[in-house]
Amino acid sequence: MPYGLPSSFRAIAILTLLAMVGAPVARAETLIIQGSSTASTTLLAPNQATIEALSRQSLKIVGIRSDLGVLRLLARQAEFAVISSSLKQVVDSLRTNSPDLPYDKLAAFPVSQVRVAFAVNPNNPVRTADMASIRRVLSGELTNWKQLGGADELIRVAYVQPGGGVTLSVAGELFGGQPFTPANPIRVAFGVQVVRVVEQEPRALGVAQLGLTQERQLPELATNKVIEQELNLVTLGEPSPEQQAVINAVRQVAASLGMPVLK
Repeated sequence: MPYGLPSSFRAIAILTLLAMVGAPVARAETLIIQGSSTASTTLLAPNQATIEALSRQSLKIVGIRSDLGVLRLLARQAEFAVISSSLKQVVDSLRTNSPDLPYDKLAAFPVSQVRVAFAVNPNNPVRTADMASIRRVLSGELTNWKQLGGADELIRVAYVQPGGGVTLSVAGELFGGQPFTPANPIRVAFGVQVVRVVEQEPRALGVAQLGLTQERQLPELATNKVIEQELNLVTLGEPSPEQQAVINAVRQVAASLGMPVLK
């Protein structure tokens, strides 16, 4: 299980939280959270009712991509962005094309962490690779599965285009924040498309969300080092009392699920 607790214990923890707070208070205004599909599918959307009950706020959760969430927050199309990397990594990626936005007004509130997965097709026999080899694949130096003990086939690297939290986290850990440049890339727009590519392409290596990899029951490469993604809620300026209530509720739910809680 991704958070270190059996599903039955996670369900009991959520039911216990709901019993403590009772029914949520109705609000005329709905707070919109837009951004990382990793955070949305892993934590926010599955536990929306509990977060609403704890915070006494009504929420709309839109899973897109970390960078798009920040852009929509800056455009005041949402009350929160949710990102699955550090705020610095997202802002650095956005400055290339949008250098003049008021990034200094953004405030990040760490919530938790999840691990990145390097997913492979079930028909691919390779199951282990050290992180140095993965770095060489992502830099374009290694191009064939035979170099990793597999078949004599090209490695097709599937990943979300720059701006996605998984991509930013891996680039930050392995390349000092610079984009990686695999020799045979398959670039997609959203995280769910990475695992779909891996399901269909026997030669694919997916730079993927752990939750989606497990949900689709895809094998992943065992590595000698893990890469963690930060999950952050981001506000434009200091959070209102309503926004702070949501931040506190999300952290409380993460703790109840056995996820590490960041402060």
